[in-house]
Amino acid sequence: MLVRFWGTRGSLPVAAKANAVRNKIAAALVAASGRTFADEGAAREFLESELDFAAAHTYGGATSCVEVDVGQGPFIVCDMGSGLRELGLDSLRRCTQEGHAREWHFFLSHLHWDHIMGFPFFVPAFVPGSKIVIHSGHADAEEALRRQQEEISFPVPFDYLRAEIEFRTLEPGREYEIGAVTVSLIEQHHSHSSYGFRFRDAAGKVAIYSTDSEHKIDRMEGEADVVAFFADADLVVCDTMYSLADSVSMKEDWGHSSNIVAVDLCHEARARRLALFHHEPTYSDADIARMHHETIRYEELTRGAVALEVLCAYDGLCVEV
Repeated sequence: MLVRFWGTRGSLPVAAKANAVRNKIAAALVAASGRTFADEGAAREFLESELDFAAAHTYGGATSCVEVDVGQGPFIVCDMGSGLRELGLDSLRRCTQEGHAREWHFFLSHLHWDHIMGFPFFVPAFVPGSKIVIHSGHADAEEALRRQQEEISFPVPFDYLRAEIEFRTLEPGREYEIGAVTVSLIEQHHSHSSYGFRFRDAAGKVAIYSTDSEHKIDRMEGEADVVAFFADADLVVCDTMYSLADSVSMKEDWGHSSNIVAVDLCHEARARRLALFHHEPTYSDADIARMHHETIRYEELTRGAVALEVLCAYDGLCVEV
């Protein structure tokens, strides 16, 4: 199982401003300390070996879109944020070059705009012969997708799409078979509700996609259902939009969680890896990197019998589960 991250920001897409790029270049030049490089490959090797991630890269700015690839069967995609545009183009390439079936199964956490805004730009939806199945815990998923393509909001109506499109409403507590993957879902705490998904492949590997869910630090005794849902997962992609201080003060009841709570839940569930996800759009690369380091330190201080590896998701990350 491979988990590919095509969009990792929350709320709205963001892009690095000119001064942020300039500052990264200036910092790299200072770190190089006058040395010269024979070619671009040598320069890239310096960036990878001597600069931290935030200095040499970016976490990206596309909103939520994550692919679960088990090497066979249809494409499986969590959410339709702005990262979906790039996934659509890449999946068509795989269909053409690798003979992949033209079938996409989407699993929507919820219907807020940052999680569906990529669908009008999903090129396979315009290609005859494509099959798209949209799974959601929300019975009004079709209404939401059609509404964002009404003439007042978008120039291309939903009915212009040429793919075969089907909507399926899923129920918590049941398991569903999608190719070689078994999927289940859990209802979460968020405006208009959201749903987390548990994916299990034929080899028993488990990946959790759980975003836009608020877990309150002072009410963790009520999270037993979440712990059971995360149990023994190989990878948990979890909403860690805020610091703990923000989540319990000015952003309480905004429907998102902190890095600290995510570690606590994963420890109790005996999960193996945690991917910090749904990054706050106002956070710089340095801010996200700082949260990542702080999360690693907190995990070390609170670790029980099972160590938890803490990753920080970025646009383009691919994790083998």
